[in-house]
Amino acid sequence: MPPITSPKLTAIIVDDELHGRENLNKIIGTYCPEVEVLGLAESAVQAKLLVYSLKPDVIFLDINMPVLDGFDFLEEFDDRNFMVVFVSAFMEYGISAVKAGAADYLLKPISIKELKLTIKKLLAIHSKSQKTEIQYDNDKLVIPASHGFNVLAVDEIVRLEGDGCYTTVVMKDQKKTVVSRTLKDFEDSLPGEKFFRIHKSHLINLRYVKDYSNLSGNFVTMADESRIEISRRKAPDFIQKIKTSMKTV
Repeated sequence: MPPITSPKLTAIIVDDELHGRENLNKIIGTYCPEVEVLGLAESAVQAKLLVYSLKPDVIFLDINMPVLDGFDFLEEFDDRNFMVVFVSAFMEYGISAVKAGAADYLLKPISIKELKLTIKKLLAIHSKSQKTEIQYDNDKLVIPASHGFNVLAVDEIVRLEGDGCYTTVVMKDQKKTVVSRTLKDFEDSLPGEKFFRIHKSHLINLRYVKDYSNLSGNFVTMADESRIEISRRKAPDFIQKIKTSMKTV
């Protein structure tokens, strides 16, 4: 019988202070065998390169860094395919970390007990996210849920809003479902003739567009009365997409 192996998370550590990087790397290597540190970065710019080349499951991210801080770094990604643990000496960033979609928040100096609890949480999130993939078939969308999966009628989806590793699906009846998948996962799964990504955080169902305005920017109003900004580079494609969809109705 082959040996039973524990699941492993891959990680990178981002901290502008050498001691901070090396200390966390040493603690993880000593006390957290479930985590494999793939690389260390001293800046957000360097970290971005590591993310694209190494594709880690989690980033341990310092907040106070020169040029780009931790929050600025996350803004660099339209789609976040990794979990984030903020590591900081300051407690006051906690609420901002939650809003940024962080999986957890660790205070410096690092507590081994708290770090282990964080790793346990990350493993649970990672394991749950791997169980059910998004599936589109016959105008139905199967999405992962804490109990197993949900089945949504695609034609009832008004819009989807991404926030890091999570996406909120808004239905025609105003019901909202939060799914631990990136907006890109949904964009790749849903039919392109019906859905269009107008912004890095927004994917809409074209049939529920109420109006479009180019006054003081580009905005679309949806059937649920939400007013969503269209990114400048997406506006021409959106207009063409609307014209095409009207021809096929």
